[in-house]
Amino acid sequence: MSLNPLPVNSSRLGGCTLTGAISVTSHIRDAVTVVHGPKGCSHHNASLLHATWLDNDRALLPELVSTGLSETEVIFGGEAALRQAIAKAAGRNSRAVFVLSTCIVETIGDDVEAVCSEEYGIPVIPVPTAGFLGGTFQDGVNNALIALAGTAGPCRRSAGVNIIGEMNLEYEIDENYAEIARLLSLLGLHVNLRFIHDITYDRISALGAAQLNILRSPSLVPVGEYLKDRFGTPFLPSFPHGLSDTLSFIASVAECCGIDGKGATEGERARQEELIAGFTDLRQSRAALDPSLSGPEDIRAAEELARALGFTPGETGHPVRLPVSAAVGTAGTRRMLHRWRRATHA
Repeated sequence: MSLNPLPVNSSRLGGCTLTGAISVTSHIRDAVTVVHGPKGCSHHNASLLHATWLDNDRALLPELVSTGLSETEVIFGGEAALRQAIAKAAGRNSRAVFVLSTCIVETIGDDVEAVCSEEYGIPVIPVPTAGFLGGTFQDGVNNALIALAGTAGPCRRSAGVNIIGEMNLEYEIDENYAEIARLLSLLGLHVNLRFIHDITYDRISALGAAQLNILRSPSLVPVGEYLKDRFGTPFLPSFPHGLSDTLSFIASVAECCGIDGKGATEGERARQEELIAGFTDLRQSRAALDPSLSGPEDIRAAEELARALGFTPGETGHPVRLPVSAAVGTAGTRRMLHRWRRATHA
């Protein structure tokens, strides 16, 4: 778990299309990502990912290779440099190579897909990531997930559930995953695949085995629709945020998987009531929510939590500012309560 006491993830989820795609492809342990463009694009993203992973207690460097386009390639074309970089990446005992394009490549018109379709001895998968026409970080994430999903074929169904599009740069990614896995276990379900977080390339082949896909956020709906079309797998559009949303999430998973979820829902409701009872010292607090850089779902979860504690956040009388964080599930709500307690007792 990160030691950062007040995670603010929004700054980690901005950036260009290329950055979003690398945040996905760099989590396949036995593959190499080739960035087709100037050295600066690779250097910037390698530095960003390395610093972020250190912040998350992971002393790693992303497996990146740059084509290092110079002025000569920009004028006369960089396809030869791309072939050389792919061959170099393929020779590093990698199982696959992902080729990510950049704005300059989009401008000069290199045929990246044609170069990737040549024979290199291992799969070479192009991912459209040039943000020349205004692509966003999330576009890069979605493009990468869809491109990698296209490498998986049909397979036998299992009782598992896929977790799709975890935010690999957020502080509490492992805590949030553990909470979703716990909620699934209440229904007797297990995680089939984390698509994509810290896996090997061959695990992607199991993508179509799940009976349900759970998306990290609604911004991934295009990925959910693609997987539904390709494998016939239904999806839920988001992790749950807050108390009532967690109960609804359990019921929705149960319905999608044909399970009686009443017992699991009531058990989690009792767990939440016990949690709230342990923070009675926060009742009647003179406090106001601090929603800076928080999404609307997190603000709704915080407002619901305040009501459950018996106070209405307001701005009068010099209130304590309560941090709003990503309250994924009941465990995320507990973390936010602990932060509120620290804030009110500071």
